[in-house]
Amino acid sequence: MKSKEIEDYENRKGTLKETIDLLNRDLAAIKEHRKQTPRHISLAELSETDKFKQLAPNRKQLIDTIKMIAYRAETALSVALRGCMARTDDSRSLLREIFTTEADLIPNEEDGTLTVRLHHLTNHSSDKAAVFLAEYLNASETYYPGTNLRLIYKLVSDLNPPGQEF
Repeated sequence: MKSKEIEDYENRKGTLKETIDLLNRDLAAIKEHRKQTPRHISLAELSETDKFKQLAPNRKQLIDTIKMIAYRAETALSVALRGCMARTDDSRSLLREIFTTEADLIPNEEDGTLTVRLHHLTNHSSDKAAVFLAEYLNASETYYPGTNLRLIYKLVSDLNPPGQEF
């Protein structure tokens, strides 16, 4: 009986070995085909459905204008923040953090305000810089576009008592 078990084991082992050898040959053929495949193709070689769609010049100009306005606004905010920061080079990274931090939008039609309450930042010094920026922006008395709501910036933190503006 043991010889039958050994014979079955050797048969399975042989079958598996043949399968492995076949797969290794297939893998070698695929690797060789991959080596011969060009790594780069020219735009002319692409089919019409695969070609990139180029923006119309007017659209590209509009998108570039929007990007430029956003960059200039970020630069102006960065310059304003430098006055309250120990390391002035960190102002842009702080702005990125502020732009990605959650905020509450609270419209108040009776008072004509739209309050933007920014949640806590990563550390106390960032919170203090955000408070400074909020005071700076509140002084501009900006109205939300297309409405009669004046923007009020606040920070949801221990730095200010609830309900007090900057």
